[in-house]
Amino acid sequence: MIRDKCGVFGIFGARNAGALTYLGLYSLQHRGQESCGIVSANGGGFHSRMGMGLVNEVFSSQHDIQSLRGLAAIGHNRYSTTGSSSPDNIQPLVTNSSRGYIALGHNGNLTNYHLIKKDLEKKGSIFRTTSDTEVIMHLLARSRRDKIEDALAEALGQVIGAYSLTLLTPRQLVAARDPAGVRPLALGKRRKAWVVASESCAFDIIGAKYVRDIEPGEIIVIDKNGVKSRHLPKKPHSYCIFEFIYFSRPDSRIFGGTNVDKVRRRLGRALAKEHPVEADIIISVPDSSNTAALGYSEESRIPYDIGLIRNHYVGRTFIRPEQKIRDLDVKIKFNVVKGVVKNKRVVLVDDSLVRGTTSKKLVKMLRDAGAREVHLRLSSPPITNPCFYGIDMPTKKELIASRKSVEAIRRYLGADSVGYLSLERMLQMPSLPRGEGFCHACFSGRYPIRILDKNRNNHKNRCD
Repeated sequence: MIRDKCGVFGIFGARNAGALTYLGLYSLQHRGQESCGIVSANGGGFHSRMGMGLVNEVFSSQHDIQSLRGLAAIGHNRYSTTGSSSPDNIQPLVTNSSRGYIALGHNGNLTNYHLIKKDLEKKGSIFRTTSDTEVIMHLLARSRRDKIEDALAEALGQVIGAYSLTLLTPRQLVAARDPAGVRPLALGKRRKAWVVASESCAFDIIGAKYVRDIEPGEIIVIDKNGVKSRHLPKKPHSYCIFEFIYFSRPDSRIFGGTNVDKVRRRLGRALAKEHPVEADIIISVPDSSNTAALGYSEESRIPYDIGLIRNHYVGRTFIRPEQKIRDLDVKIKFNVVKGVVKNKRVVLVDDSLVRGTTSKKLVKMLRDAGAREVHLRLSSPPITNPCFYGIDMPTKKELIASRKSVEAIRRYLGADSVGYLSLERMLQMPSLPRGEGFCHACFSGRYPIRILDKNRNNHKNRCD
């Protein structure tokens, strides 16, 4: 499984800011299930609650939410990509420096994190986490600029990588996005309150309206006087194409307000044109592939049906009562609807293939359930390179497409055929924002932002 790094949320000017942030994190739970936290500001100080686990696990009582008093708050859902899975790394990070209390949440990955950290430690800085986000806090604390936006611009001028940030002071909410715009970040409005979030789906749950994207390289400051903006030096845009393929929720609008569901449906249609096959039914690997499977069905005119049921109540871990039960990790998440697939030629649509272990088990499950044929179709190109911009991804040698041909992959999976959407056809999608650049390094190996890591090809991307 590929996991996105994190989700961020912030609101300014609402009496129940903490409770609204709690709801926003619910909508962004898919972006991080390891830990979460909320920090609220009441004008003079902070209130916070953080913990390991899902949103409903960390905020398990009404008191947990009511304690987050104030008119402004930021929240964060985390899946570690840099730094260990530890309570010390839960975000938002909070510090009290010469400029007062600051809380910071980060989605992305800084590719020169280790170099900056080493330099700061030589100058006397002491780090309490293993998160790359903390270097931004230290750079902020060391800045002599008076205004928070100037200090943040100075700090961000020293880092390289992908970042969408929310920052809270007792009287301001600040948001920033890296000049390449790798990760999404949107601005919304709820009555008199301003809202920022990784995805617009977090606006819907609280009744806020999408206003616009926070632009690549933009820093916005929200306070009692409204919203003001400044920009970092411009760079070519490199939006993460995987946000459309897998990470973002289908009901979100990202990268200029483009509807994710619309793009995924087009990906499925393009896949059907590029890799048609005679079959009886189309099924998806729920849930991220549902829309692409619908697109494949619409284009091929092969009926779509629900052939796999996903267990949505599986937690982050589960007890294995019988270790000898084969494929338990997949069986506890998915079950085949035997009446749908029995004696059928099945097209199984998925969004991507990483190691191939889950797909191999799903193909076997479908065959065991009576499927005559199983054809795997993938709505993205072969993943051949790791990501260094905020996605937890295996090393290059663990990626099946980096070491096997399509035919070898087919044999390994036990499928009747395997078809990937080509990179060329994907990037020619008419529903993608026109005139924009996309990061597709995991498919092409062309990294748009410098990676200052000597062991790049063997790096297990675990950043924050």
